[in-house]
Amino acid sequence: MFSRKQILIAFILSLSLGKFSPLAAQDYDILLLNGRIINGAGNAWFYGDLGIKAGKIAAIGQLKNKTATKTIDVENRVIAPGFIDVHGHIEGSIFRRPTADNFIYDGVTTIITGNCGSASDDLADFFRKLDSARVSINVASLAGHNTIRRQAVGLENLPITEMHQRKMDSLMAKAMQDGAVGLSTGLIYLPGMYAQTSEVVSLAKVAATYGGVYASHIRSEGGKVAEAIDEAIEIGRQAKLPVQISHFKVAGRANWGRSTETLGYIKKAREEGYDVTIDQYPYTASSTNLNTQLPDWAQSGGLDSIRKRLSDPVIKARIEKEMQANLKRNNYPNYSYAVVARHEADSSYNGKSITEINQLKGRKNKVKEEIKTVLELIHAGGAQMVYHSMNENDLRYFMAYPHNMIGADAGVSDGTGMPHPRGYGSNARVLGKYVREEKIITLEEAIRRMTSLAAQKFNLPSRGLLLEGKAADIVVFDPATVTDKASFTHPHQFSEGFQWILVNGELVLENGKHTGAKTGRVLRKGD
Repeated sequence: MFSRKQILIAFILSLSLGKFSPLAAQDYDILLLNGRIINGAGNAWFYGDLGIKAGKIAAIGQLKNKTATKTIDVENRVIAPGFIDVHGHIEGSIFRRPTADNFIYDGVTTIITGNCGSASDDLADFFRKLDSARVSINVASLAGHNTIRRQAVGLENLPITEMHQRKMDSLMAKAMQDGAVGLSTGLIYLPGMYAQTSEVVSLAKVAATYGGVYASHIRSEGGKVAEAIDEAIEIGRQAKLPVQISHFKVAGRANWGRSTETLGYIKKAREEGYDVTIDQYPYTASSTNLNTQLPDWAQSGGLDSIRKRLSDPVIKARIEKEMQANLKRNNYPNYSYAVVARHEADSSYNGKSITEINQLKGRKNKVKEEIKTVLELIHAGGAQMVYHSMNENDLRYFMAYPHNMIGADAGVSDGTGMPHPRGYGSNARVLGKYVREEKIITLEEAIRRMTSLAAQKFNLPSRGLLLEGKAADIVVFDPATVTDKASFTHPHQFSEGFQWILVNGELVLENGKHTGAKTGRVLRKGD
């Protein structure tokens, strides 16, 4: 008979040799078999298998003789890099729902937040909180010009002194040191709307010294869109850094059909050697706050100041006159194109247009009356809106442009209100409508836009491609069935067709269901 000591020694020896230890004998943690692999570079798909180990892509090829802790037969579905949403606003919402379901179900594994000039006040603290909370997607962030300007100057329309500029430049430098991937502006929003071009150039130069990009919600997407595009490109020229123009569009009925003109400016800049690219969401409606309907000067100081102006009959009359002129300039007969997504003071207005709300208030169907309704909603705290202001032909023209990425321009949904459906279905809509149905772009091209092009632009070299050694952010979906379900009338519906999604090598979506895994991480410039 063997002694207890001899048995223990034999057992330990067997473990060291790999016997009686199924985990030690496995080649991979997860093995995906029988897929159509689209590697994200724009190349044609090919049949193959993919092995994942320790959060990285370990092998791609014919791996059927290999073993894994978990083997998944994807049955001819597409295996692609996880999608990178280049235009997010998740600063607060990610902590309320760290599983980020609306993004995961749409194939997103990484999101760039801090867009439109609005980012966390302290990126280092934001990143620490993300690490502590643990979330299901990777998060990178831009530094926001509006955030920086508010911290240094306030919300008022004030001239910028040298001291102000130094303070803003210092805050910009700290954000880049904390890991920001660049600078964003929202030049239609408070207080960035008051900034001179030179102010933004100074901040962009700081971003450039750290290898950042400049992403801009430009000063106009309507009547002055040409001048606004030129300003964004000029900022990139002067600061010597790449430019990303956010949610590229031509808005307002009077501007429909100008897509060839506006995209021409981007093409010309690239021909001249400037790194200018764009992003887009695949819908003909935008979404932003109701305050954008006010003249710029009327927004100075924020909501309390706006309320004070509205209490002055003379100032209020001036505001109303300018709003009416702006509506006419954009060729809108009324505010029926403007729909409330969320109004905290009265949620019964959610999903209704300003015209409908005006009627509910018992007012006449006249623009002057609708303007009164708009001002009442603003006085009551404002509203998030959906504006049906774009043309499908312009959208398709932009969609065909190769240097164009996809960004939902959304936060993490909590299932309330009547938000824009782009937060649920942007990627699936591109793949279903514009790839499969309308064939505006190929499947491989769409994947390239959603992955490697985005990773390249925002300096995230470990993401965006299926290559050995890269992070195992992976989506598996059926190109024949992938589709967006969210609509303007029923927005809270997840996309369908995504079967498995991995974030840093762990399954976050399995058999079409969120696993609850929170394996996302903070991504800093260069990650």
